[in-house]
Amino acid sequence: MSRTLHLNAFLMEAGHHEAAWRLPESDPYAATSVAHFQHLARVAERGKLDSLFLADSPVLWHGRIGRRPAATLEPTVLLTALAGVTNHIGLIATASTTYNEPYNLARRFGSLDHISGGRAGWNIVTTAGLDAARNFNLDDLPAHRQRYARAAEFVDVAIKLWDSWDDDAILADKESGAWGDDDRIHPAAHVGEFYRVAGALDVSRSPQGRPLLVQAGSSEDGKDFAARYAEAVFTAQQTLADAQAFYADLKARAAATGRDPGTIKILPGIVPAIGATEAEALALEEELDRLIRPEYAKRQLAETLRLSPDDLHLDRELPADLPDEDEIEGAKSRYTLIVTLARRERLTVRQLIGRLGGGRGHRTFAGTPEQVADAIEHWFNAGAADGFNIMPPVLPRGLEDFVDHVVPILQRRGLFRTEYTGRTLREHYGLARPAGQLVGAYR
Repeated sequence: MSRTLHLNAFLMEAGHHEAAWRLPESDPYAATSVAHFQHLARVAERGKLDSLFLADSPVLWHGRIGRRPAATLEPTVLLTALAGVTNHIGLIATASTTYNEPYNLARRFGSLDHISGGRAGWNIVTTAGLDAARNFNLDDLPAHRQRYARAAEFVDVAIKLWDSWDDDAILADKESGAWGDDDRIHPAAHVGEFYRVAGALDVSRSPQGRPLLVQAGSSEDGKDFAARYAEAVFTAQQTLADAQAFYADLKARAAATGRDPGTIKILPGIVPAIGATEAEALALEEELDRLIRPEYAKRQLAETLRLSPDDLHLDRELPADLPDEDEIEGAKSRYTLIVTLARRERLTVRQLIGRLGGGRGHRTFAGTPEQVADAIEHWFNAGAADGFNIMPPVLPRGLEDFVDHVVPILQRRGLFRTEYTGRTLREHYGLARPAGQLVGAYR
């Protein structure tokens, strides 16, 4: 079969642009509306998209409530509600390895995989930011490398737990009275640097065997982690050359671990402002940027860059003396992306705020459906992507426009499915169901 795109819908309340909630059409209370997200899930499934994705962070970021909707439903709970109104589309939730325990999280995602009939995915994050640390009995943010070491052991334990039941452990033999076979249960018996987990999971092996593993970090530690564990990678890349370099690097790292590079799907984010004409699309983008409140945006940018807001002047470029990435313990790759974007294009702080307001470092694009399809096809065929993380600037309109006008173009070009051919999320991504493994195989 010819290579085809993988498309994920990244859902975020009124849209990815921070000012989307201010448009007359937008619902400023959408963040806690289950009906809103159910509608989006149905639209994405109508477009035959592989999956939808909910971000998450266990913290209310300082200053965010002044700028955009900040109330957030717990994503695995919300995805359970979306599972009930869809039949095919994958359901991916973010959960932190820094502020969870393997047993509880493995149980939650194993349950979601059963509830959805095999459509669950876990976006693995380590969570940057001191505010989050202080919500969980910590005085300081754990070091970047330590967070990734903890994440690796966390995933190892989660896999042990998902595989702690053999596929045939349930006998359901009414005549003999044997519901299951204890010999086909394998306690985790894990003792490591960060975790001690004794028993087996109390959820049987799920339809996919284990949820799809997704990762979104692009630092050196993040790329090594993805090469070892991830089956899909969400990444932020601004230029074709940067995306090609990231794509080649991550595929090579996966191969170096002994993995088939084809089993890791790389999906850059794209924020498409779609209009019937290019002028209409640009007008939408300009209207959204005009609605940004720069005093709030400047404060967040200063926090990201580890500066005082007084160090940033709206109509000047970034200061010359910024910290090196090595000095950053938070989101290293996003810090570098923002600084590189500003330096490369010589953006003023006001211009940079506009670019980040639309996609937080992801590629923004304004154009007609044909132009958006061309942009997607170009990167796909140029060795920069296996598909895209679609981030509509305005919801629900942006997702509806993408599904109704861009997807049919990609289908006509033979780049995207016209019907679902599989039932599970792994099948959508062309990945085999992993065989269960005894605990001893991980030692």
